[in-house]
Amino acid sequence: MTSPRSSRFALSSFDLAITGRCYCGRTRLQAAAPPQTLSYCHCADCRRITGAPVAAFAAFAPDGVDFIPGKGPRKSFTKGVDRWFCQDCGTQLCAAYDYLPGQVYVPLGLLDQAADLPPQSHSHISSRLPWLHIDDDLPRDSASGRDRLKE
Repeated sequence: MTSPRSSRFALSSFDLAITGRCYCGRTRLQAAAPPQTLSYCHCADCRRITGAPVAAFAAFAPDGVDFIPGKGPRKSFTKGVDRWFCQDCGTQLCAAYDYLPGQVYVPLGLLDQAADLPPQSHSHISSRLPWLHIDDDLPRDSASGRDRLKE
């Protein structure tokens, strides 16, 4: 089992450019540096926006990830949360949270290197679906995990 410390070390030694794309391929993304952190999110908002029982995200500095041809217009459905979507297929490209300044969260499933970027923690575990059991020893925060995610 990978510990949170070894996951953080792996990120700091990750030397490949991060690339990815939306479902239809119209919007591509690239980042020269590894994600600042990786996390599962169990909140109802992230479940609803992804359509999955749990979401997983990679956090980057806002100027550290490029969207080509661009991330399109900002949408805000939840106070304090801004999201961007592919204008053709509707894939969520990224999100920014007021309570996590200096970070933009990209769904892990968009990244070509997702297999090499395992989440390091769980956020909003108190909102997880009762039938969903992810058996790992990662840190779990009952709410946002903002202190851990800003590290």
